[in-house]
Amino acid sequence: MTQTSQPPLPVAPGWRIDEHARAAAIAEHDIESLRDDAALRRITDFAAALCEVPVGLVSIVEAERQTFLSRTGLDLTETPREMSFCAYAMREDDIMVIPDATQDPRFADNPLVIDGLGIRFYAGVPLVRDDGIPLGSLCVIDTVPRAGLTALQRQGLKVLAEDVLRRLGDSRSAAASRAAIGDSEGRFRTLADTMPQMVWSTQPDGFHDYYNARWYEFTGVPAGSTDGEGWAGMFHPDDQDRAWAVWQHSLATGEPYQIEYRLRRHDGQYRWTLGRALPIFDDTGAIVRWFGTCTDIHEAKLASEEREVVAQELSHRIKNIFAVISGLIGFSARANPGFATVADDLRARVIALGRAHDFVRPHSAQSRPVADQTSLQGLLAELFEPYQSRTASRITISGDDVAIDDRSATPIALLFHELATNATKYGALYNDDGAILVHSRRVGDRIVIEWRERGGPMVQAPAKTGFGSQLIELSAVRQLAGTVAQRWERSGLEVEITLPESSLSRN
Repeated sequence: MTQTSQPPLPVAPGWRIDEHARAAAIAEHDIESLRDDAALRRITDFAAALCEVPVGLVSIVEAERQTFLSRTGLDLTETPREMSFCAYAMREDDIMVIPDATQDPRFADNPLVIDGLGIRFYAGVPLVRDDGIPLGSLCVIDTVPRAGLTALQRQGLKVLAEDVLRRLGDSRSAAASRAAIGDSEGRFRTLADTMPQMVWSTQPDGFHDYYNARWYEFTGVPAGSTDGEGWAGMFHPDDQDRAWAVWQHSLATGEPYQIEYRLRRHDGQYRWTLGRALPIFDDTGAIVRWFGTCTDIHEAKLASEEREVVAQELSHRIKNIFAVISGLIGFSARANPGFATVADDLRARVIALGRAHDFVRPHSAQSRPVADQTSLQGLLAELFEPYQSRTASRITISGDDVAIDDRSATPIALLFHELATNATKYGALYNDDGAILVHSRRVGDRIVIEWRERGGPMVQAPAKTGFGSQLIELSAVRQLAGTVAQRWERSGLEVEITLPESSLSRN
């Protein structure tokens, strides 16, 4: 607080103050947010009581004014810098004490001394940051002259000044954090608005509170109209319940959100859209936010549906070809009775291949098999269906299920068809008491499938290798890169087939 007629503020020995650096330092503390701060008010209250004076202030000296962040016993919130006592105090190395301002040539003509406040006694502790930049002063003021401060009062004011600096440091960190967050949010919004996808974000409970420009451009709705649960109304009525259920499941479990639905465009057309979202977790594992995108996949969806229809039609025609071939074989057998036995075997193999193809081929929702079309056990169950009894399962399938594809389905079908056919002619399926157990298990990166026959007639190793055995060997070894071991036990045939898991599925 200095008088208007004074020359520029003097610089105390050792101080060279860069006012530009000071202005930047003060800006780091977000001064306006600290006005009337409760923690600072407790400090000025105690400072005034400690020194037995009516006024205590935390003053920040800016370029044109001094701002009182906290004030005890004073209504003013700021004064011009040229009246500032604290502009002098902040340059000192120790507490600046003015016993009687009317006797100090620096302040005798100061308006705050001769008018208004009538300042007489002043004591100010400089508030200097760790980097040496002075910000202002913690001061106490009285309207009557005083001899000075006691040792306890001097010590107490210094301790309180350190508390003020810590509070200012906290505000500096908070301001830096807010600035960083603001900068991050600004960059995010810029990035989100330039993306071709619709981008959205929600609070941990799923409350939608942000959409990028692309969302409003696509939907044509007013900004903010789809906040909260308003987004669900943008979906096709037939998709709303399903989309809501999937979203609630993700919110409850933290699992990624992914769904295809029809989203209403600004022109009223519903277009197929892929919705995805991932949760963001904090250090404790709690979800703090969800970020999601909506991607227009309408053309790709229609093209996929067309391809699926073509694939289903083509596959259906291939199935019909199997039926035609089977019919031709039967017709030839009737015309040539001597060919009947071979024809029956051949037709059975064609039918087995047809069943395998029908299992793995593209299907519609109505024609799709009950079992997963990539399931080994599902394919075996389909192949063994003709051999099962109406009252009991003659062939039991157990163990680890593994994935198959259309490439491996054909040799698997031929292999197990031959085993089942041979069991019907010579083994466990020859009589009504026999049964077969098919058990699969993983051993490292290989699949071991065991075929065990029980309850049939006694079997023995054939004198020579027949076509069926050659076909089993061809399917397992040459086509699936596996091995086959057959044992003709008194209790029935046992076969162990070992296949690389990679030969069963491309995945």
